[in-house]
Amino acid sequence: MSDIFGTPAPRRPPGRAPERRQRVLVPTLITLAALLFLGSIFTNVWTDRLWFQSVGYGDVFRSVLLTRVTLFLVMGLIFGLFVVANLYIAYRTRPDAAPMRRDDPAYRYRLALTPLLRPVTIGLGVVLTGFAGSVAQAHWDTYKMWRNGSSFGIKDPQFNKDVGFYVFDYPWWRFLSSFSFALIVITVLAVLFLNYVYGGIRIAGRGPKLTRAAQMHLSVLVGLGVLLKAVSYYLDRFGLMISSGKLIDGGTYTDINARIPSKNILIGVAIVCALLFFAAIFIRSWALPAIGLGLLALTSILIGAIWPAVMQGFQVKPSEPDKEAPFIKRNIEATRQAYDVDSTKVESYSAKTALTPAELASSAESRVSTRLLDPTLIADAFEQLQQVRGYYTVPKTLDVDRYKLGDETQPQDTIIAARELNLSGLQSSQRNWANDHTIYTHGYGIVAARGNERGPNGEPVFVARDIPLVGEIETTTPPRIYFGEQSPSYSIVGRPKGAQPIEVDIPRGGAATDDAGKANATQNTYDGKGGVPIGGLFNKALYAFKFAEPNIVLSSRVNSASKILYDREPRERVKKVAPWLTADGDSYPAVVDGRVVWIVDAYTTSNSYPYSEHRSLRDSTADTLTDGQSQAALPTDQVNYMRNSVKAVVDAYDGSVKLYQWDTKDPILKTWMKVFPNVVEPKANISSALLEHLRYPVDLFKVQRDVLQRYHVTDAQTFYEDGERWKVPEDPTAPTGSNALQPPYYLSTARPGEDNPQFSVTSVYLPNSRQNLASFVSVNSEATDTANYGKMQILQLPSETQIPGPSQIANDFQTDKGVTQALLQFEQSKQANILRGNLLTLPVGDGLLYVQPVYIQRSAVEGSYPVLQFVIASFGKDVGFGQTLDEALRVALGLEAGSTPDELDDPSDPTTPGEETPASKTASALLDDATGFYEDAQKALKDGDLSTYQRRIAQMADAIEAAQKAVEDEAAAKKK
Repeated sequence: MSDIFGTPAPRRPPGRAPERRQRVLVPTLITLAALLFLGSIFTNVWTDRLWFQSVGYGDVFRSVLLTRVTLFLVMGLIFGLFVVANLYIAYRTRPDAAPMRRDDPAYRYRLALTPLLRPVTIGLGVVLTGFAGSVAQAHWDTYKMWRNGSSFGIKDPQFNKDVGFYVFDYPWWRFLSSFSFALIVITVLAVLFLNYVYGGIRIAGRGPKLTRAAQMHLSVLVGLGVLLKAVSYYLDRFGLMISSGKLIDGGTYTDINARIPSKNILIGVAIVCALLFFAAIFIRSWALPAIGLGLLALTSILIGAIWPAVMQGFQVKPSEPDKEAPFIKRNIEATRQAYDVDSTKVESYSAKTALTPAELASSAESRVSTRLLDPTLIADAFEQLQQVRGYYTVPKTLDVDRYKLGDETQPQDTIIAARELNLSGLQSSQRNWANDHTIYTHGYGIVAARGNERGPNGEPVFVARDIPLVGEIETTTPPRIYFGEQSPSYSIVGRPKGAQPIEVDIPRGGAATDDAGKANATQNTYDGKGGVPIGGLFNKALYAFKFAEPNIVLSSRVNSASKILYDREPRERVKKVAPWLTADGDSYPAVVDGRVVWIVDAYTTSNSYPYSEHRSLRDSTADTLTDGQSQAALPTDQVNYMRNSVKAVVDAYDGSVKLYQWDTKDPILKTWMKVFPNVVEPKANISSALLEHLRYPVDLFKVQRDVLQRYHVTDAQTFYEDGERWKVPEDPTAPTGSNALQPPYYLSTARPGEDNPQFSVTSVYLPNSRQNLASFVSVNSEATDTANYGKMQILQLPSETQIPGPSQIANDFQTDKGVTQALLQFEQSKQANILRGNLLTLPVGDGLLYVQPVYIQRSAVEGSYPVLQFVIASFGKDVGFGQTLDEALRVALGLEAGSTPDELDDPSDPTTPGEETPASKTASALLDDATGFYEDAQKALKDGDLSTYQRRIAQMADAIEAAQKAVEDEAAAKKK
């Protein structure tokens, strides 16, 4: 075909058709990718909406979503429209006659940009709107706290502002300042580029030349930027009160006397500089604005940097203790307030290492109710004895609670675990989608044992066991565990009315399956209120997309009555319904009012408390349990304020979440209760049955323990010298080389000044770079004791008394002659392993008693588990070893089993007073005695009399040492 001039149309070269197809393919792929992205967002948002509705927290979802969308649109549009509007102004004020030199880069940019100017500008506006909106919506919590902030009733010592200003207001103003400054910077760069392309700025001769319009435009923008810098300098003054420093956090002498005055000066200079830029609109010259900008830069260097450095080096450093003392005092007071340890006092503790047997026995009997079972070692015993089926399991580290058992009036320390579902315990032939997600859906019941008792063979003494559940801890409803720490990612439950149940429930018989291959168990259909209905096709499709599983749509197991259970871990459920809370790493099961529930401690935190020391949550709470993943690690957030403000309860059957106010004075919680009304229930709504199982949270205690390593010192001079710093000991039971810290321990003990044992969380400190004990710290964890709950007691040992620390005691336990001889048969045996349990420290009789359980586990035997065989106890230099704590204490006291402190002399003892003493015997006679002691010891060991065994072994060792000394004395006598 030809055109009107007769010129033949060019033929399509070979290979051009694919290019056309590519032009179609690329937009199609982009469209599909965009739809997939938007579909993913819609799926996540809509399924979150359904999830929140299912747990009764739809208001939280709507409030958070509305706030985030509003911030996204408002802040994003402000950013995008501001940039686009300034580009429009720059384009409309471009010079009419721009240079047209083809070698000018601006000319080439202009040719390429002009045809696409409108779509590029719109695209840039959309991108900037999306980027800025995304940044802004992530600060929804900062905005909410600013809008609803409460007063702390405490003023900072420098500016006399309420702490609430720093916690609630300052973060939002700082965000707005940074956001606005970034807006001006992006706008200035965009306007500079457009003016360069269209001739508003020309690069020639001695430098760039600007048109009058470009100069005016940029003067206004730069003036606004400098004005925002003045606002930033103003906020910087308050930022110094929450900054981190080498000596302390918060304002120091140099900050107060140099940096704050320099910020004040820079504020004035920046305002003057901004006015000069605004004046450039009228004076048509950049000279004054340039001078002002140079003055600002010079001032920021001389006054903002050099002056503080000179003051620090020549005025502060030579007499730092005196200069910084007032500010160290501020830091100490604020830190102790922020971590709620300001009422904690260090008490002197005599820590005697020598008491009469009667004193120690009487004190131990009245004060010690020691938990012997180690929650980190007995999980295998719980699992092997109470697993029932391979698809049930308990966590590797169990929990410590207390219950009134039987006819006892006082609660007893109890080790407890939920019997949860473990899909990996199924045979490989059983693993398929239907089994994993519709049949094996839940665990069943709890397993609990007395914390201070052992069975005849060292096994736990169970108080809740078997399926159905029997024992002293009773449930009024079937204790099915649909929501727990090890629940499957999702389960689909529910059947139409009259349909046959399919969920495996209560096992029966001995085998997991019958002869037909069916699960040998009763079946159940979930009838709880938890879960999201997915009977309709729309919801099926949503969750099929969410979990990438087409069976959710295709399977007949998903019916009109079906619900899907997901996000089932208790901590995750609490964090999801209350995203402003930080959940404790250790949630624990409890039976409350006949129902199995999970109790989760939750914290409000801030990193803006003036003068308070910052701490990393993860570093402060790291120990053996978090290193071994037995307890969840907290996030790496830097905080300098922390409160256990909420106690959360998650029902194990229906997944319902209840939040109870715990700290009624916490201003941050009060703020969030204004943001989300009726979400947190008042403290008065906590039932007495629930109160019995609440405890002092372990992660809060670990953070406070970390802070008090240094902040137990309240004198500024002593704090500066840093000679009284403590440290948390390494766990002597941890694997060699791990350097993990010893975790706190929950146990019942009577602290000095108290008559009755109280449930407490305890730990110890060592002096820095030493291994002997510095102090013992405990917190009353009995929530029913409202007057004393949360009271922290620190017992500081006198520096002149060398009380061994955990590592030293562990070494003594491992090298004690009686202990090593008793355990020798197990160490030499290839069929048994020795496992040493948690090393507990207890204040007893003005001294410190150490107790450690010893477990024996058969090795290389399927189904073996650790059994509690022995208990080691130590007071001072005396080590006792027995099958019970009472026996170990009596051995440590030098008493026979069943004797009293007045019956110290044993007529059957070969070394009873009145007979020949070792000093008067010959070496040969002493060796005969040693042989006799050894034979008596072996007989006692065979009879199971460990107290006599240990005494005879110790006597044998003394006789051998005496014989060796006698030989040396005889040899010396012959030389003379």
